[in-house]
Amino acid sequence: MALTDFHNHLIPGVDDGAQDIAESRAGLEAMFESGVRSLVMTPHLQGSLTRRPEALAERLAELDAGWTRLTDELACEFPEMRLGRGAEVMLDTPEPDFSDARVRLNGGPFVLVEFPFMTVPPQAERVLSAIRMGGWMPILAHPERYGGLDADVRAPGEWRRFGAYLQVNAGSILGRYGESARRIALTLLERGWVDYIASDYHARGRAHLRACRARLEEMGGAEHAHVLMEVNPARILEGEPPLPVPPLRTKRGLLARIAGVFR
Repeated sequence: MALTDFHNHLIPGVDDGAQDIAESRAGLEAMFESGVRSLVMTPHLQGSLTRRPEALAERLAELDAGWTRLTDELACEFPEMRLGRGAEVMLDTPEPDFSDARVRLNGGPFVLVEFPFMTVPPQAERVLSAIRMGGWMPILAHPERYGGLDADVRAPGEWRRFGAYLQVNAGSILGRYGESARRIALTLLERGWVDYIASDYHARGRAHLRACRARLEEMGGAEHAHVLMEVNPARILEGEPPLPVPPLRTKRGLLARIAGVFR
């Protein structure tokens, strides 16, 4: 098992993830133990900063310093891990600028984005479509965690239709973010709408990747786990779009379909 994780917060002292180099080291150890061999670190970045050159330069200088310290002090301790960087860009502006390679995943065409304040903004589809039309490939982080989704969970399908890929958190499948996030994550898997699974690891506790994979295997989704946690994330590093993932046939989904017949 050689996982690629592209959503985590392990650069020291730059956001709400690892606060110092010791926590970064512990985080890398946890990721390695989870089977991760390629890692793209994604500190938080406000998209609005990309429209303010001086503010962006200041923020990127902070990230550069943290990245340099991590690689200088820790890369030699983890020679079997491929380390890269990017950012988790908050869409607090409808037109973020992704021209600086440091805000993209491993400097390639993919950008990891999130909606602000864990809520779906107006015209979310238009924003995601504009990013795609601008030549970038948006990956929307943790769609299962946003508030305000309708009971039928239709919006994520629209986000995909307008050009976004969807990345579910491993912890959501395990119920670490509550029952609602778990239910939505399973719904997305059952519909074949999930393109990636990543950790969103903040250097505290376990990374949940190994446990998530085991849970998927228990549900009959061993091949799904392989594609969502190994194949598709690795394709990001090569600038390649994800392979399609078929709907996951779960007992929960079967019961829902049977119930629908009798409505």
